[in-house]
Amino acid sequence: MRLSELVYAKRTLAPVRWVIAVLKDSKIRKLKDLRGQRIATELVNYTRKFFRDKRINVEVEFSWGATEVKVKSGLVDAIVELTETGESLRANNLREIATVCVSTTKFIANKKSYKNTWKKKKMEYLLLLLKGALEAQDKVGLKLNVHKKNLNNVLCLLPALKKPTISSLSLKDWIACEVIIEEKEVRELLPLLKENGAQGIIEYPLNKVIY
Repeated sequence: MRLSELVYAKRTLAPVRWVIAVLKDSKIRKLKDLRGQRIATELVNYTRKFFRDKRINVEVEFSWGATEVKVKSGLVDAIVELTETGESLRANNLREIATVCVSTTKFIANKKSYKNTWKKKKMEYLLLLLKGALEAQDKVGLKLNVHKKNLNNVLCLLPALKKPTISSLSLKDWIACEVIIEEKEVRELLPLLKENGAQGIIEYPLNKVIY
């Protein structure tokens, strides 16, 4: 039984796709243009079913690695290849014409084992940790100190997941703030925090974020 989908890939927090790709200058524009053509892929059976369901007769052959090169060299007319960002396809002068399927990582449990209270709890704990690790990707923590008179200005700049953690310092009228933000926001945010009175700013990586 499937407990959850864990949506991520090597470079992004997005599903990967198996796509049909042809040379950028190919006359093939639509799926029906592939009728009678040769297609290379590692996903042989699924690709055959995909075209069979659409009643398009194609020749599908197995390809082990370097699939993109086979189109460039003229060995096949198209490929079905796994892609995350599309960079590899573009680097090989290829373009997508259709998506065969979308793939995500799934957390699967044995139904019998899941009925066992101890095993079920262990599975749910593991799933919680996995989701926490995914949530932490592309996020960082920020710690900073600020004088009370500048606190409101600093708080207005912080895009917190909820609200920043605020605590008093031993130094009179000084406040410590801690917040979790998207890593991509740090470059522009740090100078603004400094300009608005923040001091002792520390950026640190996160292993897990659990809501």
